[in-house]
Amino acid sequence: MVILGPTASGKSALALAVAKRIGGEIISADSRQVYRELDIGAAKPSKERLGEVKHHFVDEKNIGDPFTAGDFATEAVERIGDIHRRGKRAVVAGGSTLYLEGLIEGFADLPPADPEIRARLLEELERDGKERLYAKLLERDPAQAATLDSTKSQRLIRSLEIIEITGLSVTELQARGNQRLDGLSFVTTGLAMPRPLLYERINHRTDEMVDAGLCGEAERLYHNYRTLLREGKTYALQSVGYQEFFQYFNGEIDLGAAITLVKQHTRNYAKRQLTFFSNRLTVNWVAAPFGSNELDALADRLAHYCTEKAEE
Repeated sequence: MVILGPTASGKSALALAVAKRIGGEIISADSRQVYRELDIGAAKPSKERLGEVKHHFVDEKNIGDPFTAGDFATEAVERIGDIHRRGKRAVVAGGSTLYLEGLIEGFADLPPADPEIRARLLEELERDGKERLYAKLLERDPAQAATLDSTKSQRLIRSLEIIEITGLSVTELQARGNQRLDGLSFVTTGLAMPRPLLYERINHRTDEMVDAGLCGEAERLYHNYRTLLREGKTYALQSVGYQEFFQYFNGEIDLGAAITLVKQHTRNYAKRQLTFFSNRLTVNWVAAPFGSNELDALADRLAHYCTEKAEE
């Protein structure tokens, strides 16, 4: 069972409810929750929730440790196998697009990196800026460009590198077929809600994060990892909810503008998530639950379906 959806759609709460009903364990498909110290900004489950059901890929890496979508998919398959061997079931929950695609669909047969092309693209990035490179990708592979923004320089460079090496875009290579990691099959449920309501929830959750101490958390990370940030070696920190406060600490914007940008960038990220899920994954969309009654009803329905599938 996979539960996905845009940020702030209620995935974590639903996954916890389903896992408790079926005696399952949760595989967190979130590229930031895997890192220690990223708590408030990563919307990490509380210690109480983590204690109710075993969560995998939460607080397992130190900031600066490399951990790719490929690493996640490979390790997640191994852990799901172990969960099944112990007679339990796994609930995958999250919104990190590449984590989910790698696990559910496998990976396209993409070429290895070319050091010469990579170096030239990095020089171009330094000279012309991320926005110029993003415009190039948008022209050549609009479907891939729609899943990221100009701040995702690593994916941006890799996408353009693949085009130069193969003459084909990532989207075209994906369409030619992926390599599955093994024979696992997944039932994927997506949480949907009207866009204005989703944006309202994102704005409200951002305010709650700020009240809970997000600015202080970001300040500690800014001071503790300033060298890594300057060198661009902390992908986990170059993300929505942190980078905006780093701009504030650098004196580039004021605090109010930082909070406004967090909301705006989170809304933009949610839009990209939905585009990715619609274009790249097969998802059974259901209305996101509101309130405990709707949450319980949907959790009961999904748990019942999981039980039926397990008995087949």
